[in-house]
Amino acid sequence: MSTTPSGAGDRLVQVGAIVFFIGALATLVTVAPLFLGTDPFPSAAYAVCMLMGLGFLIAAAGVVRSVWKSSPKRAATR
Repeated sequence: MSTTPSGAGDRLVQVGAIVFFIGALATLVTVAPLFLGTDPFPSAAYAVCMLMGLGFLIAAAGVVRSVWKSSPKRAATR
């Protein structure tokens, strides 16, 4: 177990990474039939691939939140 305190946006970065990897896996699964010569998945399956971008945005929001909370100006006012 880690003894370092977690930052302001650490949980957002973790959740964003999980959502990103789910989207990346969905992208691999939906693109595979195109290379294998089988029938492609319905259009709704490609919407799951958008989780990759959503996960990136969630993780980026966590990084921005961590930077915002640990900025010198904000630290001086606490």
